[in-house]
Amino acid sequence: MQITITDADPDAAQALACLRAYYDLLLENIAGLTPQMLALPLPEAGTYRAPEGAFLLAWAAGDAIGCVSLRRLDATTAEVKRLWVAPHARGRGLARRLMAEIESRARSMGFAQLKLDSNSSLTPAIGLYRATGWADCAPYTSFPADIWMSKSLA
Repeated sequence: MQITITDADPDAAQALACLRAYYDLLLENIAGLTPQMLALPLPEAGTYRAPEGAFLLAWAAGDAIGCVSLRRLDATTAEVKRLWVAPHARGRGLARRLMAEIESRARSMGFAQLKLDSNSSLTPAIGLYRATGWADCAPYTSFPADIWMSKSLA
């Protein structure tokens, strides 16, 4: 399967389809999370557009099969959000590739530090983050997050 990763608008139809699938995954795995807590289109979509952020889609055979996004938190720190890979595309290193691409993008935008929040029920994601140099940090968001991580880009 040949995969390409491109910039996308977070309000584009394929981006919204990926985000809906990501939200479905969260609803299946996180107790206490409700659909009302997961708005689409993203109310903060503008923060995931250049020059403040980025929204990336992974494509195979004309279908969007993964996404990840980045938004500015402050002058030196950005937040990685909404990493998702379609079930049929998992186990091929695509999540790792998306994370590497968004980290590269953050560097090119001048960020020195990245943060992310997650939930302990998302064990494959947590494992990926730890395996790629992310470390626990102080909480900076609320439920549904119960794990917070950071990574230096230096």
